[in-house]
Amino acid sequence: MFDQWRRRRAVKRIQPGDGSALRPFRWWQLLSRSLFHLDLASPAGGPVRYTVDVRQWKTDENGYVLMHLYRDGHQNAVARAPAFFPVDGGAIEVAASSFGLKRCHYVTNGGLEHQLVPDSRSAEGRRARFEHRRPVLSRVVGVISIVALLVGVVLLLHQIAIPILQIPPIAEQIGPVEPIIRLPLWLTISLGLAAAIASTERALRLRYHWFLDAAGN
Repeated sequence: MFDQWRRRRAVKRIQPGDGSALRPFRWWQLLSRSLFHLDLASPAGGPVRYTVDVRQWKTDENGYVLMHLYRDGHQNAVARAPAFFPVDGGAIEVAASSFGLKRCHYVTNGGLEHQLVPDSRSAEGRRARFEHRRPVLSRVVGVISIVALLVGVVLLLHQIAIPILQIPPIAEQIGPVEPIIRLPLWLTISLGLAAAIASTERALRLRYHWFLDAAGN
């Protein structure tokens, strides 16, 4: 029931597209643009290509990331994230995080779903190609990303816990509390950068976990 309510709200946010042509992907957009494709058969029997175009650093007046849906190369609809675009045989669901997309899936009317195909020139497409060509190394990179985020989560929880435990009523009950982890500034900055890179790497694969990646964001 909650999902249906959420989808109805998302549909109400859809604005009609202006019919403009889809612009080609450029190399300098690797870290700022996501481009995904979906090929379907239209009710009339011909092929239809849907394209989701997201510019992560371009937002509306309220700070929401805008999702652009193209049909056969022309802008068909626009909605803010998270977006729900009804299409032939189902809907395209798109959601964003601070480091990219966390969801870009086609969900059929029967409930089946699969991820849209990233454009081969995009960062997501290059990451998918790397996974296909070097599956073992790709898994190693994925594990390293998880470890980096886990370290970031531990440090974040530590930073949150210490001030709370030092509140006078709590400190009177448990005694004085000193930080367990003391890191030099250069290491703190390095770990923060590592967590940001790890979150970006996972976003390129549309991997998202509410605890790991939300803390990384």
